[in-house]
Amino acid sequence: MTDTSGAPTGTPHAFQADVARLLHLMVHSIYSDRDIFVRELISNAADACEKLRYEALTHPGLIADESGFSIRITIDENAGRITIADNGIGMSHDDLVSALGTIASSGTRAFLDKLSQAEGEEKAKGADLIGQFGIGFYSAFMVADKVTVETRKAGTQEAHVWESEGKGTYLTWPLSLDEAPAHGTRVTLHLNEEGLDYAKPGRLAHIIREHSSAIAIPVDVIEKDGDEPVRAAEGSALWTRAKSDITPEEYADFYRGLAGQFDEPALTIHWRAEGRQEYSVLAFVPGARPFDLFEPARKVRGKLYVRRVLITQDADLVPGWLRFIRLVVDSSDLPLNVSREMIQDSPVFAAIRKGIVNRILQELTKTAESEPDTFKSIWTNFGAVLKEGLYEDPERRDALFKLARFATSKATDGARTLADYVSELRPNQTDIWYITGDDQKRLEKSPQLEGFRARGIDVLLLSDPVDAFWVSTAVGYDGKPFKSVTQGTADIANVPLLEGKTAPSKETSADVATLLAFMKQTLTDNVDDVRASDRLAESAACLVAPAHGRDRRLEQILAQGGMGSISKPVLEINPSHPLVAALAARFAKGDDKALIEDAAWVIHDEARIADGEAPIDASEFIARLTRIMTRAAQ
Repeated sequence: MTDTSGAPTGTPHAFQADVARLLHLMVHSIYSDRDIFVRELISNAADACEKLRYEALTHPGLIADESGFSIRITIDENAGRITIADNGIGMSHDDLVSALGTIASSGTRAFLDKLSQAEGEEKAKGADLIGQFGIGFYSAFMVADKVTVETRKAGTQEAHVWESEGKGTYLTWPLSLDEAPAHGTRVTLHLNEEGLDYAKPGRLAHIIREHSSAIAIPVDVIEKDGDEPVRAAEGSALWTRAKSDITPEEYADFYRGLAGQFDEPALTIHWRAEGRQEYSVLAFVPGARPFDLFEPARKVRGKLYVRRVLITQDADLVPGWLRFIRLVVDSSDLPLNVSREMIQDSPVFAAIRKGIVNRILQELTKTAESEPDTFKSIWTNFGAVLKEGLYEDPERRDALFKLARFATSKATDGARTLADYVSELRPNQTDIWYITGDDQKRLEKSPQLEGFRARGIDVLLLSDPVDAFWVSTAVGYDGKPFKSVTQGTADIANVPLLEGKTAPSKETSADVATLLAFMKQTLTDNVDDVRASDRLAESAACLVAPAHGRDRRLEQILAQGGMGSISKPVLEINPSHPLVAALAARFAKGDDKALIEDAAWVIHDEARIADGEAPIDASEFIARLTRIMTRAAQ
């Protein structure tokens, strides 16, 4: 709708995002490859066709008299325009406002913040960021100073126009049915100076063949009025083709369109299952970790087709601990005449899902054995997610144990397997020892490891939040139970010391025993017990959980989530430490009880600090430390 001067006079709306800043950054700061707008718009058009194909299963009249789905791109070089048209589902007015008026509602702020911090190489990788925050449609503004969308939803008698110059607002107005498509959408890009090259002959067809050749809807290009359409993409679904006929470049391009990312896939898994269920699967492990990998609302991005009909784009095809996988599944056995929810609840779907998960685990295991460098990259990016399966999926725990890689006190690079660990158990060692925390560097220096190092016992350093959960429920590996170095007694006295190493004995003198009793009385509100330790070799003290209590890290996580409280720990004292010996001697003489009390509190708070916690009372800690230092300086 226009006024007498020809300018549009539709209803203005404000975008529901910081769109002016966003689009400015996209156009001027971050995109190193402008060609991707072609793929983004074609992907949207293909999705619209797939949605209508699905709706037509129950409402055949929606596509009556149609010869087939297609995407047609028309170029007007003289006018500087490109129009991408599809005969898909189309949009109502509410759909327009919802789909095009709210830009990446869940991710835009994080996206903008990331760009604001990006410098140098990061900005050159801006396209990677775009793909991970769901704002592909707006890449059109890289090459256009105005975008017009004309659309009519299938089965309706209304059509609408959406138009924006990408400066913070957009317009909508009714479109005459005479000017509207029978159903579907036309997106017209009014090219800016930087985008005029895309209207030149052959340019778009080349980009489509390079980036969108695997799309499941045919794409035709008309380069000028009167020309016959030229087929730029055949609409052959990639997953239906033989693996030997598909190039790595075709797999990579399909992955980028499927995942909405711009990296290379780290692993491509393509197979056809035959037998009781027949289905094809094309799955990818991304080469880069998405920014929202650990967001609670993140969904598995799996497309489910039934005989080439798209059923849903967010099928629950793999469990949450494989949510980084991007995949397409096409089944011949699932029914088309039931709801999407009923399909996903069917026994056939459950069997397919189980087969997919088992095959992915097999392929990951094979990669770990034959391509260790590739698997190392996969584990670095997604190991913390895979370990969620150790807790959530006990039936597959053994398979996941074969994949799991760990940092240990002997090998901090994070590449050690449980099989490696068990093969190097020390004489009389019957347990797999571990320590949990939130910082691997701090764990490496933990005083609780001193006695284990003296005996050459390796310890798993578990610094991911999920570690505290799975290790508390896992029975063990290869008949060896998991045991925390920070829980109960160490029970390692039977493991021989390394040559030249010494370790304290739990046997204490009468003076030390008296000191420990006094410390327990002094700290009674904050510790469950004070006892001599055989796990310390160099430090004066450490904190551990009681033998029948929870691991301290697990308790902290649960308490932070409001699911429990933190119990009092045990303070273990190294009876051979010079400080302990000096304090015991002074206390035995009855000298300066106040000094011994200050020392007990400082030792306790230092043990908390070594565990990554704050002192019980920071101001009191400083005051006590100051009094002790003043006394020592006199």
